[in-house]
Amino acid sequence: MSQSYNRGLIEDFGRWKEFSAGMWAWIFHKFTGWMLIGYLFTHIAVLSSAIAAADGQTMMVAGESVNAYTGTIQGLEGLFIVRVLEVGLLAVAVFHILNGLRLLMVDLGIGLEAQDKSFYASLILTGVITVASVPTFLTGVGL
Repeated sequence: MSQSYNRGLIEDFGRWKEFSAGMWAWIFHKFTGWMLIGYLFTHIAVLSSAIAAADGQTMMVAGESVNAYTGTIQGLEGLFIVRVLEVGLLAVAVFHILNGLRLLMVDLGIGLEAQDKSFYASLILTGVITVASVPTFLTGVGL
């Protein structure tokens, strides 16, 4: 008869408190990577409207006839939710880049003792860059 190791219940969500900064860095890096992959497919779908524009197809935007690609971009950029999602995309991309650089340094043996501090620094820097960019992203959109 074999013995099994009790690893705890999957439903035991209280274990998140046991996670160290390294585990959170890993989780956030994986999450932001998947978010960027999802954005890539969305980006390709929007850019596919350029194919229709190359064929000379037009659409009406604000009473003006524009090519399909320009109309798609103008229509999306006029939506508040798209602007908010762009801010979120910036936050995801900045964190993924900074954490990737942090991991590169760790792999090179630089900053091995300060991994927690560098993770928190990447979070703070991501927050600062994101908050500083909000006015730029929301300029010209009707709230």
